[in-house]
Amino acid sequence: MRGIPQDLDIRSPGSLAEALDVLGREPGAWQPLSGGTDLMVLHEAGVLGPRRLLDLSRLEELRKTRVAPDAVEIGAGCSYMAIQEHPVVAREFPMLAQAARETGAWAIQERGTLGGNLANASPAADSVPVLMAYGATLRLSSRSGDRLLPVDAFFLAYRRTALRPDELITGIVLPRREYPVTYFRKVGARRAQAISKVVLAGAGSWEDGGLECRIGIGSVAPVPLRLRSTEDTLRRWAGTGDWQGRATDCLMDEIAPIDDIRSTASYRRAVAANLLLAFLRRAEAARG
Repeated sequence: MRGIPQDLDIRSPGSLAEALDVLGREPGAWQPLSGGTDLMVLHEAGVLGPRRLLDLSRLEELRKTRVAPDAVEIGAGCSYMAIQEHPVVAREFPMLAQAARETGAWAIQERGTLGGNLANASPAADSVPVLMAYGATLRLSSRSGDRLLPVDAFFLAYRRTALRPDELITGIVLPRREYPVTYFRKVGARRAQAISKVVLAGAGSWEDGGLECRIGIGSVAPVPLRLRSTEDTLRRWAGTGDWQGRATDCLMDEIAPIDDIRSTASYRRAVAANLLLAFLRRAEAARG
C-alpha cells in the first residue's frame, strides 16, 4: 500500500544544533531527510520506516564547502550540482565532479545530496568508490560532539552503516594531495540516469617501484568495497612479471556480485576486471 503525505510527521529544525538535539532526545524515532531522492521513493512505495521525518534541507551549515590548506570538507547537504560547480572540488577532485554529473538527471543533481547518498548505503552508489579512492573521511556529529570515520569503514552490511541513531553525517573530508594516476568509470544501461552495473574509481602514484593506490568499487558486493588486497598486490608486484593478471585474480577473490534485474554476476565480474585493467594501463602509461 502506498503511503500518503498526511501520514508523515515532518519537522524542520532551524539549526544543526537543534537537529542534533532532536535526534539525541529520541534516538531512532526520526528519519533524517535531506534531498529526499531515495527517501520519497520509499514513501511512495509504502515501505518507509519511521514516519517522522527530520527535514535538513534548509540547514545552511550542511551546504557549505570549507577549503583548508590540507583538506576540503564538503557539507553533507551539498547537492551533486553544487559539487560539480565548486571550483576547488572540480579542479582537485575531478572524479567526484564526474560522478556527480553521471548521477541521475538534472533534477536529481539539483536535489540529491552527497550525505544522503552515503546514508542511503546503496551498494551501487556512484560517489562512494570515488570517496574511497580519494581517502575521504566522514564527519559524524551528535549532541556529544563529532567523530571522524574513514569512508571505507562506514558500511557494515547491506544497507547498514556505522551511523548511530543520534548522529548525522555532517561533512565529507577530502585530503588535498596530488594524484598522478586517477580513473573513474560507471557502467550502466545508459551513461547517466541509470543505476550502475559496476562502478570503479582508483587513485595513486608510483612509489619505490610499486603502485601505491586506493581503489573503490560498487555494485559487486552487499556494500561498496575498497579493494585492499588488490591494492596490496599492486604495492608489492606492480611493474614485475604478469602484475596486471595477478591484480585481476586478486580482484576476483574480493568481489561477490549477484544476478539481479540490472545484470548478471558473470557480466559484473568481466566488467570489473576490464575496469581494473583500464586503471592499470593508465598507471603504466603514467610510469613512463
